[in-house]
Amino acid sequence: MRNDRRTGDVAIAAASVLALGCAVLLLAGGTEHPPPQPSTAQAARTDAPGAGARAAGTAARALPPSPPDRIRIPAIRVDAPLTGLGLTSSGSLDVPPAGRPDLAGWYESGTTPGEKGTAIVAGHVDNADGPAVFYRLGAVRKGGTIEVDRRDGGTAVFTVDAVEVYDAKHFPDEKVYGPAARPELRVITCGGGYSRATGYRGNVVVFAHLTGSR
Repeated sequence: MRNDRRTGDVAIAAASVLALGCAVLLLAGGTEHPPPQPSTAQAARTDAPGAGARAAGTAARALPPSPPDRIRIPAIRVDAPLTGLGLTSSGSLDVPPAGRPDLAGWYESGTTPGEKGTAIVAGHVDNADGPAVFYRLGAVRKGGTIEVDRRDGGTAVFTVDAVEVYDAKHFPDEKVYGPAARPELRVITCGGGYSRATGYRGNVVVFAHLTGSR
């Protein structure tokens, strides 16, 4: 089973996240305000080793594999159930159903949150009716907490290392999806510039690492 997850990590590292509902028309949902975007202060230091995935804070020991059931991001009032995600026929990361704006997803062929490696969680920023689960993801700050409830009854606690926004044409697949030597988490949604013709032009990515469990 671990070999299957390694294969999944390799597959998704070569994919794009353009499938994350980024063509949804925000203003068609009846909201006049675009979702918040991370400031440069929340980005990783580009001169630091492993920039984008290394911040202050001691990493906790990896947990055994266990599928996740729920994600909480207290700073932006996210408390959402998780569903399994795969890859589309084009090889990009799939997304939760557009009709479930409260639902986030995790890449179930990859690392489980809390296990050694890079776990991936994704969700919509909005849908045709308005804001969705990760509408405020760009407002998350370094040092913030993300909690993931697991089916083994435990909770993996992650600390945010960085929050960055990328243009889809220059999305750093390896940096976001690549393997890690410790338990890490990426939370992804649509972001960047917005056009009525093409939707969102990129993605917001939160980088975090495991710092505790209970």
